[in-house]
Amino acid sequence: MNRIAVVTGAGRGIGRAVAERLAADGCLVVATDVDLDAAVETGSAVGGLGLRADVADRASVETMVAQVRAEHGRIDVLVNNAGWDVACPFVDSDPEVWDRIVAINLYGVLHTCKAILPIMIAQGGGTVVNVASDAGRVGSSGEAVYSAAKGGVIAFTKTIARETARHGINANCVCPGPTDTELFASMGGDALKEALVKAIPFRRLAQPSDLANTVSFFASADAAYLTGQTVSVSGGLTMS
Repeated sequence: MNRIAVVTGAGRGIGRAVAERLAADGCLVVATDVDLDAAVETGSAVGGLGLRADVADRASVETMVAQVRAEHGRIDVLVNNAGWDVACPFVDSDPEVWDRIVAINLYGVLHTCKAILPIMIAQGGGTVVNVASDAGRVGSSGEAVYSAAKGGVIAFTKTIARETARHGINANCVCPGPTDTELFASMGGDALKEALVKAIPFRRLAQPSDLANTVSFFASADAAYLTGQTVSVSGGLTMS
């Protein structure tokens, strides 16, 4: 029986790569995105299902989860990948933008876990992989609120790992460093990219597939005895 995997923010970038990799691993992937067309395109491309879900809206998440459960009866893997940011020095930032950053990056994870963890508990197991950020581990200039939200995801992941281990659920966190995505390109351009490439020991940005490989491991049976862990995928830009 194929495992049922829900991937948020799967319309592009890291989420699309994760959906492709989990499908290659044998999962039936439910690709969700706030952009329905992008979700459907990814779902179709990986032989799964594409559904709209605005992770910042609890009702939207609950509707998506109810549809997945009605069609498939279970959810085995949850990958919380959806995220958003805009770079700005904190003292110049707009509190309305804070609200959106926190709603998508932190509340989005709370909403999906609130809806899906009870399903995993009832079925006797499952795995959660939360995509946070190295910004949440070490900070990132121009991303104060994003860093705070992603730091919250890291701490939340450790707590649900403790609370749900008795139910056969593991929860781990993947922290991308600078990654070659549309979101990254929108935030700094070529100058930032060149500076970071010089600072990264491997001398390149991460590709979405680099993150997908690590998510795939955490979602697999090979990681069944790992929980509450945080792994940086940064080419050595940050080291634990």
